[in-house]
Amino acid sequence: MNGIRLATLFALSAAALTTSCKSNQMKIERLPYPETPRGEVVDNYFGTEVADPYRWLEDDNSEATAAWVEAENAVTQDYLRQIPYRDAIRERLTELWNYPKQGSLSRHGDYYYYFYNDGLQNQSVLYRTGDPAAEGEVFLDPNSLSDDGTVALADLSFSEDGRYLAYAAAASGSDWVEIRVMDTRTGELTQDRINWVKFSGAIWAPDSEGFYYSAYDAPEKGVFSSQNQFQKVYYHKLGTKQEADRLVYRDDAHPLRYNNAWPSEDGRWLFVIASEGTSGTEILYRPASGGRFSVLLAGFAHDYAPVDCINDQLYVMTNDGASNYRLARIDLNAPAGLQDVIAENAENLLTDVSPAGGYLMATYLEDAQSKVYQYNYDGTLVREVELPAIGTAGGFGAKREATDLYYVLSNFTSPATVYNYDLETGRSFLYKAPQVNFDPDRFVTEQVFYTSKDGTQVPMFIVHRKDLKLDGKNPCYLYAYGGFQINLTPGFNPSAILLAEQGGIYCVANLRGGSEYGEQWHRDGMLDKKQNVFDDFIAAAEYLIEKKYTSSEKLAIAGGSNGGLLVGACEVQRPDLYAVCLPAVGVLDMLRYHKFTIGWGWAVEYGTSENEEQFDYIYKYSPLHNIREGVSYPATLVTTADHDDRVVPAHSFKFAAALQHAQGGDAPILIRIESKAGHGAGKPTSKRIDEAADTYAFLFWNTDTKYKPVRK
Repeated sequence: MNGIRLATLFALSAAALTTSCKSNQMKIERLPYPETPRGEVVDNYFGTEVADPYRWLEDDNSEATAAWVEAENAVTQDYLRQIPYRDAIRERLTELWNYPKQGSLSRHGDYYYYFYNDGLQNQSVLYRTGDPAAEGEVFLDPNSLSDDGTVALADLSFSEDGRYLAYAAAASGSDWVEIRVMDTRTGELTQDRINWVKFSGAIWAPDSEGFYYSAYDAPEKGVFSSQNQFQKVYYHKLGTKQEADRLVYRDDAHPLRYNNAWPSEDGRWLFVIASEGTSGTEILYRPASGGRFSVLLAGFAHDYAPVDCINDQLYVMTNDGASNYRLARIDLNAPAGLQDVIAENAENLLTDVSPAGGYLMATYLEDAQSKVYQYNYDGTLVREVELPAIGTAGGFGAKREATDLYYVLSNFTSPATVYNYDLETGRSFLYKAPQVNFDPDRFVTEQVFYTSKDGTQVPMFIVHRKDLKLDGKNPCYLYAYGGFQINLTPGFNPSAILLAEQGGIYCVANLRGGSEYGEQWHRDGMLDKKQNVFDDFIAAAEYLIEKKYTSSEKLAIAGGSNGGLLVGACEVQRPDLYAVCLPAVGVLDMLRYHKFTIGWGWAVEYGTSENEEQFDYIYKYSPLHNIREGVSYPATLVTTADHDDRVVPAHSFKFAAALQHAQGGDAPILIRIESKAGHGAGKPTSKRIDEAADTYAFLFWNTDTKYKPVRK
């Protein structure tokens, strides 16, 4: 790139290209794409030569990349601002977003704490109250941590006695966090400050005098792109500097592992949960007083998640011998194997077990919807919790001495509603219900089951107006994820309501790769079986078209992160099937993903190009490497962010450049690159609304859908 004048290289031509999805719409004058030089880089993978012409876009610190980003954003924003109803969509999304949002309450010391957002605050605020019936007071406002709402809370934890709060703050969406400590008596920050922490918060020791955390060495360069290695566990004593923190655990033999501490509540034991990726764990243990760590439950073929430790008995949730998970215990003084406490449910997935008031609260998924049961510690069933509505429930944890707890319940047409649950009687009482700016009774949610390519039955939620006509003329937004044991359950999204108001359809498919139906469902969508996930998604699209919910001219597919990979792969495999593709922060270069930040942790899910057998099947579906010149690809809006240090933006840069180069049709290929934002967590409300407005304006325009103002 040396010697090339950037102003010339990336200048936009004065000539404009005319694009329109249908002849009855006004024309949009799209600016030409920036000239993106194609380099000569070629890699050899086990005898297969693979060109990587846009390797230079991986350098996010170069002037050339910065100029390209600026030029691409200019093309995208010029296109979007010509869509006549873009502002109207943003206005309606703002109205739908603007309702009071309250989280569940949890007690620490003498106070109940909860998050609250008055409607459009960029970050929700932490409140507290001594009486749940009384109005709370602001305790910690993350909006005060930055001028533009781009600093967010990634984690928070209270000391056992409730005197201290440790919070982890992330700037601009980065995975890097800084841990700070507040004295809850005064509300003032202490002098404690911990840096270079990633995928960890503060885990308090039972004596409340300090906490454990996991950190990396400070990166020498490439803070947002360099590979992270050797995560170590430290203990921090309150009132001391980070440099004095005690190293608790390190594993010099395995640089690519995560390690996190977990102390028993009684102060007798200290555990380290280790993992080599996004699934599969190992548990090590030792007396809290000191000594060497020993392996208690060996990794990494199964998952083990500690739940509680009482009388030297460790309770763990595991899929060891149980695809749908079970709760088991092991004697720490004589560890001879796991014994069942709550046996595996052959039909439904166990997703969580939380201690509460001397009970164990177990949450299951039944066809991707929550079921909750209350157990004694010996595994006897107390009762099924009668949930007030169908949906997704969470928050069933509380202190050992608690007599009640607060949980939240939501679904596609109802935002999070807070209920109080009496642990002795099993009764739920409405605590706080949100007031929203739409009529929920106008909409309905269906759950259907469709057949994938290999005959597997796959569930899908479909949200629409009750007066929907199955005539194939409805715009449709089909979303999925399909990986990493992530379950997609009913949850509220203002954008879904906006689409349904306009006669559109919002769909969520529960593809293999998640664990909605247990670990086997996950394994059937990973490694050499990853193509099953794409087949499931393609089959969902075909079902919606066959049943006349929509048509190829009206269908948009969307997904983020691993879901961005899903969209990219399905776009290049079946470009004829959709009108619009919306890959967000996607893993799109499958041959090099593991070389950046913590990408190595996904190898257990995908495999890597460094293994010959795995290279063979990864290369066949890698979105970047299966783009073909001259093919007519759907209208595509790629979205990413400059501070994404989970899936680095180079994935999206290279994919967009390659699609623009190869496009054989008239549909636009655009990329929207957000500034001061990351992978998605903690994104300010204002940025979420702006991105959603641009996405749906692009969808409506390229499906020939007219936006109609909503009658108040």
